[in-house]
Amino acid sequence: MLSKIILGVILSLLILLTIAGNVLACLAVCASRRLRCLTNCFIVSLAVTDLLLGLLVLPFSALLQLTDDWPFGPVFCNFYISMDVMLCTASILTLLAISVDRYLAVTMPLRYASLVLPWRVAVAMATVWTVSVAVSFLPIQMGWNTVNGTVQNHGPWAPKRTCRFELNRPYVLTDSLLTFYLPLVAMCWTYLRILHIARAQAKRIISARPTCITSYDCRNNPPTNTTLVSNVTAVALREHKATVTLAAVIGAFVVCWLPYFLLFTVLGLKEHPDPNTVPEFPFVLWLGYANSALNPILYGALNRDFRSAYTHLLRCQCPIYSRWRSSQPCPIVTAARDQLTEVTLLCGHTPDSCRAGQTDQNFVLQEMSSTSATTTTIQFANGTAATDVNGNERSC
Repeated sequence: MLSKIILGVILSLLILLTIAGNVLACLAVCASRRLRCLTNCFIVSLAVTDLLLGLLVLPFSALLQLTDDWPFGPVFCNFYISMDVMLCTASILTLLAISVDRYLAVTMPLRYASLVLPWRVAVAMATVWTVSVAVSFLPIQMGWNTVNGTVQNHGPWAPKRTCRFELNRPYVLTDSLLTFYLPLVAMCWTYLRILHIARAQAKRIISARPTCITSYDCRNNPPTNTTLVSNVTAVALREHKATVTLAAVIGAFVVCWLPYFLLFTVLGLKEHPDPNTVPEFPFVLWLGYANSALNPILYGALNRDFRSAYTHLLRCQCPIYSRWRSSQPCPIVTAARDQLTEVTLLCGHTPDSCRAGQTDQNFVLQEMSSTSATTTTIQFANGTAATDVNGNERSC
């Protein structure tokens, strides 16, 4: 009885943390102007997925874990299992969409604004949820996941007051390959490419920045206009920090869910009648559930904008992020960052960052393509136009 009480307290805290954390993440994006961008649409979708998991799945999973009894009947049992599979699949595909978004932002920064449009983001999220529903509700409600081809938990042979997730080989291989292993390989390849490009760009940016030994040297020997151009390019480092942040989110997802899918695949190949009876299965399942509570914490730990938004919301203050307030040792670097809207850790290439070039001073951002030695120059004369690699004038 004592062990059941302790386990119940732990599971209850995990459920409350999942719900509260993801509600806070959604409110942070809605309340903070700096967090409202297309990339964070995927973050909100991921937070909504985790929130629905905490509201509609985790309480019933905790009930099964603590009592081994299902009093709600077979129809609701199959709905609960379908929701579990759907939300897990939606999380994976959303993370895949995030990795593709980051890949486009880093590898094609000039074309990013024309490629990643609001309607395309909406279509991508609708596709994610449509596929998630198709691979969860359809097979389970049609009985495609069972050995004998009947709907699970129905019929006179089904044990009473139980909720079983039956598995057969075709369903397990199809579901695990299409919704976990193949997307995982695609995400890993994408982030390896991103990290390779980001490392090369970071080296060029750092090598172009001036050396400021002390703040006294900066005040008495301020950098020249040419050096100012180099300092402005350092803003691109925030795009790479965004990649690191989202890579950490995906890494946590892999650590949490990979053990479950490995065991899920093994049990499916053996066509085990009830995975819940396997001693290791509840542990790896709740390890995967813990990822839904971990994501909002990762945003706050790795993203200063999310930390600020969390702080303002928890203190019931209205967040105002019209200017990034941070002390810099070099006044001219601070001036450059005041003129430019900094690319936030999860928001890059937004209209604000384009309009930020509308200053009285002209500046040049030099960017080296990852696939060639062609130098791309963006010149803002009062922030009205830019030139891409083909020499075509692009309007801001």
